Amino acid sequence: MAVEKTSRRAEYGEKEARAGLKARLPELQTFPNQFPDYEITIEIPEYTSVCPKTGLPDYGKITLWYVPDKKVIELKSLKMYILAYRNLGIFYENAVNRILKDVVKACRPKKALVRGEFTPRGGLKSTVEARYPRRK
Repeated sequence: MAVEKTSRRAEYGEKEARAGLKARLPELQTFPNQFPDYEITIEIPEYTSVCPKTGLPDYGKITLWYVPDKKVIELKSLKMYILAYRNLGIFYENAVNRILKDVVKACRPKKALVRGEFTPRGGLKSTVEARYPRRK
Protein backbone atom coordinates (compact mmCIF):
# COMPACT_ATOMS: atom_id res chain seq x y z
CA MET A 1 0.00 0.00 0.00
CA ALA A 2 1.57 3.30 -1.10
CA VAL A 3 1.55 6.26 1.24
CA GLU A 4 0.47 9.50 -0.41
CA LYS A 5 2.72 12.49 0.25
CA THR A 6 1.05 15.68 1.32
CA SER A 7 1.70 18.50 -1.14
CA ARG A 8 0.48 21.19 1.27
CA ARG A 9 3.48 20.91 3.60
CA ALA A 10 4.41 24.24 5.17
CA GLU A 11 7.72 25.34 3.72
CA TYR A 12 10.26 27.33 5.69
CA GLY A 13 12.38 29.60 3.56
CA GLU A 14 14.95 32.38 3.85
CA LYS A 15 12.37 34.79 5.27
CA GLU A 16 11.72 32.56 8.30
CA ALA A 17 15.37 31.49 8.58
CA ARG A 18 16.48 35.12 8.96
CA ALA A 19 13.51 36.30 11.01
CA GLY A 20 14.42 38.50 13.95
CA LEU A 21 18.12 38.77 13.17
CA LYS A 22 18.00 42.41 12.03
CA ALA A 23 15.12 43.66 14.22
CA ARG A 24 15.78 46.80 16.27
CA LEU A 25 16.04 45.93 19.96
CA PRO A 26 16.81 48.09 23.00
CA GLU A 27 20.52 48.75 23.47
CA LEU A 28 22.38 46.78 26.12
CA GLN A 29 24.00 49.20 28.54
CA THR A 30 27.22 48.49 30.42
CA PHE A 31 29.30 49.87 33.27
CA PRO A 32 33.05 49.62 33.94
CA ASN A 33 34.19 46.36 35.52
CA GLN A 34 35.97 46.78 38.86
CA PHE A 35 37.36 43.27 39.41
CA PRO A 36 39.44 40.67 37.53
CA ASP A 37 38.71 37.01 36.89
CA TYR A 38 35.16 36.25 37.98
CA GLU A 39 32.02 34.84 36.36
CA ILE A 40 28.49 36.17 36.04
CA THR A 41 25.46 33.93 35.50
CA ILE A 42 22.06 35.47 34.76
CA GLU A 43 18.93 33.33 34.48
CA ILE A 44 15.92 34.64 32.61
CA PRO A 45 13.16 32.10 33.37
CA GLU A 46 10.33 33.86 31.52
CA TYR A 47 11.68 34.35 27.99
CA THR A 48 8.98 34.65 25.33
CA SER A 49 8.92 35.20 21.58
CA VAL A 50 6.77 34.00 18.69
CA CYS A 51 7.34 31.51 15.89
CA PRO A 52 8.02 33.46 12.68
CA LYS A 53 5.99 30.97 10.62
CA THR A 54 2.94 30.25 12.78
CA GLY A 55 2.83 33.26 15.10
CA LEU A 56 2.40 30.88 18.06
CA PRO A 57 4.11 31.87 21.32
CA ASP A 58 7.38 30.27 22.37
CA TYR A 59 8.49 30.09 26.00
CA GLY A 60 11.73 29.18 27.65
CA LYS A 61 14.56 29.95 30.02
CA ILE A 62 17.62 31.84 28.81
CA THR A 63 20.84 31.52 30.80
CA LEU A 64 23.64 33.99 30.14
CA TRP A 65 27.07 33.11 31.55
CA TYR A 66 30.10 35.28 30.94
CA VAL A 67 33.52 36.30 32.21
CA PRO A 68 33.64 40.10 32.03
CA ASP A 69 36.67 41.99 30.82
CA LYS A 70 36.40 45.79 30.95
CA LYS A 71 32.58 46.09 30.94
CA VAL A 72 29.63 44.48 32.71
CA ILE A 73 26.06 44.30 31.36
CA GLU A 74 23.64 46.53 33.28
CA LEU A 75 20.68 44.35 34.34
CA LYS A 76 17.79 46.76 33.73
CA SER A 77 18.88 47.23 30.11
CA LEU A 78 19.16 43.43 29.76
CA LYS A 79 15.61 43.09 31.08
CA MET A 80 14.28 45.62 28.56
CA TYR A 81 16.27 43.95 25.78
CA ILE A 82 14.84 40.49 26.60
CA LEU A 83 11.29 41.86 26.92
CA ALA A 84 11.57 43.15 23.34
CA TYR A 85 11.62 39.52 22.14
CA ARG A 86 8.04 39.05 23.41
CA ASN A 87 6.43 40.04 20.09
CA LEU A 88 9.38 39.23 17.84
CA GLY A 89 9.07 36.44 15.30
CA ILE A 90 12.32 34.48 15.72
CA PHE A 91 13.42 30.85 15.81
CA TYR A 92 15.06 29.48 18.98
CA GLU A 93 18.42 29.13 17.26
CA ASN A 94 18.32 32.70 15.99
CA ALA A 95 17.33 34.06 19.41
CA VAL A 96 20.19 32.35 21.25
CA ASN A 97 22.78 33.37 18.66
CA ARG A 98 21.42 36.93 18.43
CA ILE A 99 21.55 37.34 22.23
CA LEU A 100 25.16 36.11 22.27
CA LYS A 101 26.13 38.43 19.40
CA ASP A 102 24.52 41.45 21.10
CA VAL A 103 26.11 40.68 24.50
CA VAL A 104 29.56 40.29 22.92
CA LYS A 105 29.12 43.55 21.00
CA ALA A 106 28.05 45.41 24.15
CA CYS A 107 30.64 44.24 26.70
CA ARG A 108 33.38 42.26 24.89
CA PRO A 109 33.61 39.50 27.53
CA LYS A 110 36.57 37.15 27.80
CA LYS A 111 34.17 34.21 27.41
CA ALA A 112 30.40 33.87 27.14
CA LEU A 113 27.71 31.22 26.81
CA VAL A 114 24.01 31.66 26.08
CA ARG A 115 21.77 28.65 26.68
CA GLY A 116 18.11 28.57 25.70
CA GLU A 117 15.96 25.82 27.20
CA PHE A 118 12.63 25.99 25.45
CA THR A 119 9.32 24.68 26.77
CA PRO A 120 8.11 21.50 25.09
CA ARG A 121 5.71 21.94 22.21
CA GLY A 122 4.29 18.96 20.37
CA GLY A 123 6.27 16.60 22.59
CA LEU A 124 9.66 18.15 21.73
CA LYS A 125 11.92 20.11 24.06
CA SER A 126 14.84 22.05 22.58
CA THR A 127 18.04 23.32 24.15
CA VAL A 128 20.27 25.62 22.10
CA GLU A 129 23.74 26.83 23.17
CA ALA A 130 26.06 29.37 21.62
CA ARG A 131 29.57 30.23 22.89
CA TYR A 132 32.07 33.02 22.56
CA PRO A 133 34.71 32.83 21.33
CA ARG A 134 33.30 30.70 18.55
CA ARG A 135 34.96 27.36 17.92
CA LYS A 136 36.76 27.16 14.58
